[in-house]
Amino acid sequence: MNAQSKEINTRINILDKATPLFAAKGYNGVSMRELSKLVGLSTAAIYHHFPDKHALYFEVLKHSFIDKATAIAGSVSNTGAPLERLESFIERFALMVNDDQNVRALVMWELLDGDEARLKLVAEEVLLEPFKMVLALVQDIAPEADHYMLTVSSIWLVLSHSATRPMCQYLPGWKTSYSDPSVISSHVIQLLKNNINTIDTVANERGANT
Repeated sequence: MNAQSKEINTRINILDKATPLFAAKGYNGVSMRELSKLVGLSTAAIYHHFPDKHALYFEVLKHSFIDKATAIAGSVSNTGAPLERLESFIERFALMVNDDQNVRALVMWELLDGDEARLKLVAEEVLLEPFKMVLALVQDIAPEADHYMLTVSSIWLVLSHSATRPMCQYLPGWKTSYSDPSVISSHVIQLLKNNINTIDTVANERGANT
């Protein structure tokens, strides 16, 4: 193994160990000393790959979420009806969120910590690209709708269903099938369709009355 390959492997190993640690404890709960023990490297060696804790955390977010979300967005066909493409994105997004508990935990930690700089980072570097793609689809599907609110609902409903599942399973009416990402995505899609149909009906009624 050459030096460059070794550097890359070490960097990936750090990220692989740091991701579940940040997911379990949040940004403020993780110390570089703790990470160095987990990885088996000195803090100086970690800083060789990442200049500071903030830079490491950003790479953790990218490692666990951005690349996957970009891949999902890229896999959604540019052809076909906008609603079909939106459904495809929600289905794939729900599957990704369901399969990766680190993604859910990292987003929830940021909401709980409320650090403005990191919230801005998550919004601009993690959520922006999927948000822009869904926003464009929603604009095509429902011109009369509040595009921002529908887009937020599309993404957040998927995240919240998966993130709150460990608690919601103890509430009355819970079914084991609600853990299935395809059930979650179908539910979210149906809610969006109902909302869009209501908006279309109202718009048509307004048009008929003018």
